[in-house]
Amino acid sequence: MTTSNRESEINKKEEEWREELTPEQFCVLRQHATERPHTSPLNKQYAKGTYVCAGCGQPLFTSGTKFDSGTGWPSFFHPIEGAIGTTVDKSLFMTRVEVHCSRCKGHLGHVFDDGPAPTGKRYCINGVSLKFIPD
Repeated sequence: MTTSNRESEINKKEEEWREELTPEQFCVLRQHATERPHTSPLNKQYAKGTYVCAGCGQPLFTSGTKFDSGTGWPSFFHPIEGAIGTTVDKSLFMTRVEVHCSRCKGHLGHVFDDGPAPTGKRYCINGVSLKFIPD
């Protein structure tokens, strides 16, 4: 897991993000919201390809690391090297590890220690924060 506290490589004003993203993407990527479970078509997407950040297009996960966690959000057991950063999230009266794009710092979801082998990690990602690029 990569921890990143450096500044974003993409410096856009809030108005620019609002113009480029859908309202739901803006709420998740820029305001740390969570989409409702079982609403993303990417949750059941299992074609070969790459999942990229909906905010900046950076490749984040490959289809070979995706699995059905049963949670209602797209889940992965390993990110592309250097693609994500993490921060501690103490909202909702609990401590979790937030996952964000290392390039634009967009909020993606959270990572948990209940995933499959070989990593034991479950990157629980908001589908709206992703775009799927088929191979």
